[in-house]
Amino acid sequence: MDQSAVLLSCLVFLTLRGTQGIPLSRTTRCTCIKINDRPVNPRFLEKLEMIPASLSCPRVEIIATMKKNGEKKCLNPQSKMIKNILKAISKERSKRSPWN
Repeated sequence: MDQSAVLLSCLVFLTLRGTQGIPLSRTTRCTCIKINDRPVNPRFLEKLEMIPASLSCPRVEIIATMKKNGEKKCLNPQSKMIKNILKAISKERSKRSPWN
């Protein structure tokens, strides 16, 4: 390789290395844009994810993946149904814990 190619490669490497960790945007970025307030049958849930509030998104987000079609729905974490599901999951996990 000639000297200019080595210099160019080093320059590109140093430029890319310096951009690591810089946020792409200073605005808040939440995963859920639209929250579904309709009840969801727990039997149809494949997976339930809880994303806690953070600097990038000030609210707690609950994302449900459905068994039938893999569709993801954002659920209202303040709804009574979701609170009951989360309480049941927490209770089940505490039963499985070897320290209890």
